Amino acid sequence: MSIVASGSGSSAAAPADKGVGPLLRAWREQRRVSQLELALRADSSARHISFVETGRSRPSEEMVLRLAEHLDVPVRERNALLLAAGYAPRYPETPLADPALDALREGVERLIQGYEPYPALVVDAMYNVVAANRGILMLLDGVPASLLAAPLNAMRLTLHPEGLAPRIRNLRAWRGHLLDQMDRQIALRRSEPLRALYEEVAAYPVPEEEEGEGEGETDYGQPAEPVPYFALPMLIEHEGRTLSFISSISTFNTPMDVTVAELAIETLLPADPATVKYLQSLTP
Repeated sequence: MSIVASGSGSSAAAPADKGVGPLLRAWREQRRVSQLELALRADSSARHISFVETGRSRPSEEMVLRLAEHLDVPVRERNALLLAAGYAPRYPETPLADPALDALREGVERLIQGYEPYPALVVDAMYNVVAANRGILMLLDGVPASLLAAPLNAMRLTLHPEGLAPRIRNLRAWRGHLLDQMDRQIALRRSEPLRALYEEVAAYPVPEEEEGEGEGETDYGQPAEPVPYFALPMLIEHEGRTLSFISSISTFNTPMDVTVAELAIETLLPADPATVKYLQSLTP
């Protein structure tokens, strides 16, 4: 599956007419940083930070960016802060299909294809899938076409009762992990669209836990010996086998573009020898 533009951003910025001061104060309070601590980090003074937050002083463009950096404000919201302060946005939002991102797309595609036969995918800030390899497509066998329509959403695919959820042996634990992950992203980005997605998938019905749920099987379908997992695995059934994966997520370091900043590469690492053996057996 090649990289495609998902057409959705996670715009979460408060209206610019609130002014930059209240926006900066909201970010500071969310990060639980005092005015004095922020001033020390940004080589300023608590008095100046107070004046900025109350609107008595208009910060320079450099100061807005410096405060945003020390408050770990996402790139998209840094643009919103600049607009609220009366400056032009600093960071472009280049469509994934733009020729300027050709090298990025080609590199990411090579990366996830090189990870085969193990599953890997790329998602944006709304967990829309913008690229996936054949390992992911294998796991999606049997998922209804309605859930595979664009934009393909990783959270809906995983937690929907007609998606992967019925095949996930430790659904309650894995669901809790995914919801916690989304909750952390909402706190970081303050995204209303992401909050709406969270409320949607959190409301999906969860089957009653059955006896033996979460127990593994060998590649022959027989009960497996307990595996000392080093992280929470996703245990998922595939063609009568229980496969076990550990999820790892990578993002780009110091991105200067909103689109690139919001991309995440998720790789599913086989967590037991039986899963490795089965996936390698699928390789021509």
